[in-house]
Amino acid sequence: MPQSDGFFTLARTESGVSCLFCPGFLPDGSRNRLQIQRLKDKAGNRSNASSEVEFRDCLGWLVGEEGAGIKEILSHAHLTRLDFAVGSAGLMRQALTLALNHAQSRRGFGSALAEQPMMTNILADLAIDSEASTLMAFRVAAATDAMETSEQERHLARVTTPLAKFWNCKRAAAFVVEALECHGGNGFIEENPMARLYREAPLNAIWEGTSNMMCMDVLRAFNREPRTREAFMTEVGAARGANRALDRWLDRLGDEAAKPRNDDGHGRRLADLMAYALQASELSKHADEAVFETFCRSRLDADWGYVFGTLDPAPELAGIMRRATVALG
Repeated sequence: MPQSDGFFTLARTESGVSCLFCPGFLPDGSRNRLQIQRLKDKAGNRSNASSEVEFRDCLGWLVGEEGAGIKEILSHAHLTRLDFAVGSAGLMRQALTLALNHAQSRRGFGSALAEQPMMTNILADLAIDSEASTLMAFRVAAATDAMETSEQERHLARVTTPLAKFWNCKRAAAFVVEALECHGGNGFIEENPMARLYREAPLNAIWEGTSNMMCMDVLRAFNREPRTREAFMTEVGAARGANRALDRWLDRLGDEAAKPRNDDGHGRRLADLMAYALQASELSKHADEAVFETFCRSRLDADWGYVFGTLDPAPELAGIMRRATVALG
């Protein structure tokens, strides 16, 4: 980001790849010698400039041990990855808020659009996904806060940070597309904020490590630090007994997590199982019964399609939608 006041970067030194911090300005107040080659013409995120840069006789201070740059810079990525997990949950909530507002104020054939059964189903489905993603992100944030005082939380934060970053960022794009469609053609007009969310949503999955990198990091944590696996299974296992579908899901996850692996081809499959388990665990503690039971029935018990709005059309869906609307206040 060329407008930043400081830059972390990697450079090859005598001892190998090292991490350096380059200030935007020199001690005498003059600009550091970073040369901006061009601004990138991005599909979205235009108010946050990105550029190609060159460092020519640029002042930089070593961060961490020389030659250990990759390890050092990854340690700083923990909080930024958490930021994207939380930020994507917030982006989903904003998209849901806009969809709810439009669907509840737009009337046709004598009733609000939100009262039409198919739209009720879609909005309730989106509300469940939004709440589950938010609770997962907040749980990772709580674990991060307690990293210095609890071994359990430190190991949990280690594996759930890339997990939540992968899942929330990946879900955000599909979520926003569905929320945009709730507006009809108006959702695709630039004066509607949905158009900006539509362009913004895919980017979070790329910054601070792509989806594949996050899944590889989950596997790396399991393989190199076995206690992360124990910490995660302990966390989600506390929800056993709350729902039979969840109990079966945890059994399946336990079998999958214990398998020896020689490659990362199963990374997304494992992360999928883990994300739903963590979300269900959090919903069992913080959501109302209708949200938790519908989540388990749809996501964990194969009573769901591949698009939003395919929930079993039960009476409680209208209540779930209203609950999401009340949360706006």
